[in-house]
Amino acid sequence: MGETEQRYADEAFSTNWVSTVGPNLGAFEKAFSDRIGLPAVCLSSGTAAIHLGLILLGVGPGDEVFCSTLTFAASANPIRYQGATPVFMDSDRESWNLDPQLLSDVLRTRAATNRLPKALIVVDLYGQSADMDPILEICGRYGVAVLEDAAEALGATYKGRPAGSAAPVSAYSFNGNKIITTAGGGMLTAQDQALADRARFLATQARDPGIAYEHSVTGYNYRMSNVLAGIGRGQMEVLDLRVQQRRAIAFRYRDAFADLPGISLMPQARYGLHTNWLSCFLVDPAQFGCTRDGLLRHLDSRDIEARPVWKPMHLQALFADCQVYGGDVAADLFRNGLCLPSSSNLGLLDQGRVIDAVREAAGAPVLSEGIAEVVVA
Repeated sequence: MGETEQRYADEAFSTNWVSTVGPNLGAFEKAFSDRIGLPAVCLSSGTAAIHLGLILLGVGPGDEVFCSTLTFAASANPIRYQGATPVFMDSDRESWNLDPQLLSDVLRTRAATNRLPKALIVVDLYGQSADMDPILEICGRYGVAVLEDAAEALGATYKGRPAGSAAPVSAYSFNGNKIITTAGGGMLTAQDQALADRARFLATQARDPGIAYEHSVTGYNYRMSNVLAGIGRGQMEVLDLRVQQRRAIAFRYRDAFADLPGISLMPQARYGLHTNWLSCFLVDPAQFGCTRDGLLRHLDSRDIEARPVWKPMHLQALFADCQVYGGDVAADLFRNGLCLPSSSNLGLLDQGRVIDAVREAAGAPVLSEGIAEVVVA
């Protein structure tokens, strides 16, 4: 937390605006809209934003929706909420995000047999935007709607533009582990103000205008509370600092492992700024000296929590019946990738413990005395 979140939340209590209406909501939406450059709608979660986004794009029962396979389940679950069918797409190695060339090849083949999907959910993974220009051009050519899942990438940029600002509809998350948080919450942005207004209407139980409680379409209880929006207002004020802190942690790990063969930081694509929301590394067992799982066990023995990267959706029991295009790249990244401790407030001593443990696993000398601050623009 920064210095103003408590004040904004206290204002919600002192003025008795504690429900899903109140001044913090409008102020948070405005701050977010100013940052992204698009109309914004506060919601209860990033998952709710994806769900409403699919509704706005017209996805319904019987439709197919393409989706990045290397992601968290929340990217794909809303496809099922709409009675649609997920079809998963592999990553490229240059960014770990959806492979634009694979997408182009698949859509060209499907167009020839009139089997185009209704929409695509493209994920900005671990703080790095997908390569959106070719993805949008390809989907535009074939009339496929695009939803950008930027839940993990707030603060990142793509060719100088904020991550999530290029697609017709985008979703963000403020879950407790994100780069900024409202404890729980999300945001939907849209290129079209009418779409944003529709999302806000649907998120408040789709109550029709008027004094009576009348409803003509199905609505949802997806609006963020004014209290949590107050936390979000304060968190927006420290977003740039949080990005700097996360990048400094990732690059400190990278520099401390520079002499170790077989361990490399997630690629930093040339087209934008990667927030390194999580410090993700790829392990080559033959060079590093132990497997990814061996490294995870060693870290655990030193009381250090680390995790594998996301298990691809096409390898999940939940989606075992779904089609996947490619999948080998995502499967390899899952098999050999891990996320090291990345909290914005991770101190030098604690990060030194992580670095020493990784170096121990590789059979290399520890560097505790040499851990230094990294200044990142």
